[in-house]
Amino acid sequence: MLRAALTALLLLFALAGCGYKPASAYVKNALHEKMYVHVDVLLRDPEDALLIKDTITHEFARRFGRFLTHYDEADTKIYVKVRSLSFTTLERDIYGYVDNYRTTITLEFDVRGKKRAKIVTSGYYDFAIEPNSIITDALRFRAIEEASSKAIDKFIARLAYIGAL
Repeated sequence: MLRAALTALLLLFALAGCGYKPASAYVKNALHEKMYVHVDVLLRDPEDALLIKDTITHEFARRFGRFLTHYDEADTKIYVKVRSLSFTTLERDIYGYVDNYRTTITLEFDVRGKKRAKIVTSGYYDFAIEPNSIITDALRFRAIEEASSKAIDKFIARLAYIGAL
């Protein structure tokens, strides 16, 4: 027990001594506490548009640990535009039926906070379907959520870099 506590303490001193800060500390340098997120979506597919909007707002609230506010109350405003959403074939079986798909989403973020930035990221999610079947709504929604989540991960990493400058 003493050895584990000593090891943890030594690790803490080593990380603190080298100036380590988590990415969230740098993100705070780029954003104010109160945030408003506006999502522009592709209107040609309204069902996916609502899912994308819900996923993005949920991920922002979860990852930044802040509650999103109304436009008038916000100090930081983030405008998100869905540039593209696609499903492509990755693999076919020996009979020519599609086995695997890739969902790719490209998001454009316009950040207006302590620092201004325009960031474009993309995320993808690969998934398999049963042979000789089609993509169900549940699979489609999960693929869009996962791809959006990966694009937001990349956005946060780039925002942390901007906050560190």
